Amino acid sequence: MMTWIVILLAGAFIGWIASKIMGTDASMGALANIVVGCVGAVIGRFISGLLFNIEYGTNFNPMALIFGIVGACVLLAIVRAITGGRRPLAH
Repeated sequence: MMTWIVILLAGAFIGWIASKIMGTDASMGALANIVVGCVGAVIGRFISGLLFNIEYGTNFNPMALIFGIVGACVLLAIVRAITGGRRPLAH
């Protein structure tokens, strides 16, 4: 149970930071931040493994947080490109 709470909190934080970087924070709600953060962390893990052959354990790793933010920014950029700049993640 505690693991899921940590995942949701980390996803919310990663999604919030990425939305601040990408300038979409005003149009996103808390649920969208969590979803973007969690999906972005998966994308970031894929990118870091592909480019740098980094493997993460189960403990906290600052690089995982950084690549999670990078992955979330990539996700937001893809959504922006597909939607033509409209804001589909509005609350």
